[in-house]
Amino acid sequence: MAGRELPDYPWDLMVPYRERAAAHPDGAVDLSIGSPVDETPAVVREALAAASDAHAYPQTVGTDELRDEIVAWFARRRGVTGLGRENVLPTVGSKELVALLPFLLGLGEGDVVVHPKAAYPSYEMGAVLAGATAMASDDPAEWPAETRLVWLNSPGNPDGRVLSIDELRAARERALELDAVIVGDECYAELGWSGEWADTPVPSLLDPRVVGDSRRNTLVAYSLSKQSNMAGYRTAFLAGCRSVVGRLTNVRKHAGLMLAQPLQQAMIAALRDDAHVAEQKARYRARRELLLPALEAAGFRIDRSEAGLYLWASEGRDAWESIGRLAELGIIGGPGHFYGVHYPEHVRLSLTASDERIAAAAERLRAAAGS
Repeated sequence: MAGRELPDYPWDLMVPYRERAAAHPDGAVDLSIGSPVDETPAVVREALAAASDAHAYPQTVGTDELRDEIVAWFARRRGVTGLGRENVLPTVGSKELVALLPFLLGLGEGDVVVHPKAAYPSYEMGAVLAGATAMASDDPAEWPAETRLVWLNSPGNPDGRVLSIDELRAARERALELDAVIVGDECYAELGWSGEWADTPVPSLLDPRVVGDSRRNTLVAYSLSKQSNMAGYRTAFLAGCRSVVGRLTNVRKHAGLMLAQPLQQAMIAALRDDAHVAEQKARYRARRELLLPALEAAGFRIDRSEAGLYLWASEGRDAWESIGRLAELGIIGGPGHFYGVHYPEHVRLSLTASDERIAAAAERLRAAAGS
């Protein structure tokens, strides 16, 4: 990073709004960050404790047991069959993977990394860290010949957008034309809410209807932070093209990137237990059903948001004005400006607050609507 300047951390701009929200008589309701507040499931914590005698170095590729469990999970929960141990790799959280992937793939000056227009900032930062060029685009026809990595995010953060099978297939076909690696960030895949995704699983980039009989240059990233309240564990994994997984594994071995052995056992427990995932989804659904109509009553329009952990809302004015109005109500949101230049009138509101705090936010929004 010598000689390369990084931008200021954008969330520092939120300090005065946080202070304003904290002055509310009933305290602040922080809906700005998607960090889980509910307990990590007991089955996960018990597995972690039982594996605490971890005196030997873990392997970069993870244990056979963990890789087999990831393979089984993809088949059971995502409809992705035919994977083997050589197709999967655990990572130290998904943010590490997103930020380091351009570097791990050997990208640099002259290479282009494509990411969604409404995007988690780490896609762009990964390109910057590697010296590559980031490009925000949702249209495969726009992707230039220099494209070497394409990020899809479905369900999307911040907008909750879900890409259909046809959209996924079109993006992948264009990436293959460019000989680029394409990666689906699917960390919110278990959290579908409305439209066809209320009862139908959100499709995966590795779905056979997308890739056919070849996974060439195609990967999916997944995290247990959201579905299992394991953000503090930093447990994630990727799956897909065997040759790309092999390249990444080799670089990660040289860099000493490996997941702690007790955390691997915690992952196995989480992946095997579907019951806690259903319970957590029910919590988020209840919070969403309380917060969404209150926002609409207060004059916000909810766009996309058919899946994921957030409501993508707009009053039709600059996001900072909306952030200020919410702060007066003691509510902290995230301005659309933090997720690219294309949505300056949107705010992101997270469902990761306690039932009591979500109820407080809904009450304040309804009261503001009636004033």
